[in-house]
Amino acid sequence: MTRALPHLPGTVTANQIRATGDYIAGQQLPSGLIPWFLGHHGDPWDHIEAAMALTVCGLDDAASLAFEWSAAHQSPDGSWPMETAGSDVPNKAIDTNQCAYLAVGVWHRWLVTGDRAQVDVMWPTVRAAIEFVIGLQLAFGGIAWSRNETGEVDDSALLTGSSCTVMSLRCAMALAELVGDPQPDWELTAARLAHAVAVHPDAFLDKSRYSMDWYYPVLGGAVQCLEGRDHLNRRWDEFVVPGMGARCVSDRPWVTVAETCELVLTLDAVGDRPRARDLFASVQHLREGDGSFWTGYVLPDHAIWPEERSTWTSAAVVLAADALACSSLGNGLFRGVGLPTLIRIGAADCDAQCITLTGDLA
Repeated sequence: MTRALPHLPGTVTANQIRATGDYIAGQQLPSGLIPWFLGHHGDPWDHIEAAMALTVCGLDDAASLAFEWSAAHQSPDGSWPMETAGSDVPNKAIDTNQCAYLAVGVWHRWLVTGDRAQVDVMWPTVRAAIEFVIGLQLAFGGIAWSRNETGEVDDSALLTGSSCTVMSLRCAMALAELVGDPQPDWELTAARLAHAVAVHPDAFLDKSRYSMDWYYPVLGGAVQCLEGRDHLNRRWDEFVVPGMGARCVSDRPWVTVAETCELVLTLDAVGDRPRARDLFASVQHLREGDGSFWTGYVLPDHAIWPEERSTWTSAAVVLAADALACSSLGNGLFRGVGLPTLIRIGAADCDAQCITLTGDLA
């Protein structure tokens, strides 16, 4: 359907965003799966991120087909394998964060389209996925990050994955309320998980050199408001290259489009829109004429690397543009618009801080 597309004067036009959406749709398989790019595998998380971008771009038939793929290919236990390539499954292990992310996609689609019928269709799939994920919560509150194909659970947790799962649980709780099937146990799971992310980051596997471990506690909503701004400021100079974007890894001279755009969403979530706009503009030189984006850029070599243009990279661009332009009705997703407030364990209420930040959202 026709939908107002993001437009940021001097940075990106609505036609360019539509071209990016068309590129994503052009990589989609007839089954509905959206792989990283044609000939490569897809995974449950990036597949949904790409479907969200299709929704923003008004490509509703392609987006609906993507959600139908997720519902049709869910395992009886509520999970999906890490990698699917056509009818093949190259990696049968399961990533809990990837499974939980469906809730974010379905909630986002509801915000943008208001299609209650699709929510009702997808709700059993979302509920099964979330039940699978919360069944792997560890004693300290984090979520075990994976289960292998023999059913053995890796009893360690990733900070990025658990942080993102906080957002997934909040979206799942919102969906539960919408369909009249409240899940109070999920609220406690989310509270314990958010507490672990915000207060006990050392309990997770050490991936601190990766930028996602830096910004995802804020993007996922475990660390919010002024505390979120302070959190980002502490390591800003380690990860952000002025005028070029965000590094994927702190000790490598490589900026990546997806991490940069996720950081844009993170800054927008805490009301820091000036830096968000500047960062978003900094990676537009990696756009190709067909609307796709290269994964990243190696600074000393002035070289694109790797030479691939993934659907999830393009999707991150679309979602960041939507948040900054406030174009679709889902533009406030990562600001937590419409999501239930997290129960805070041993922490002060941040409502006053959030009110302070609202003036920055213009």
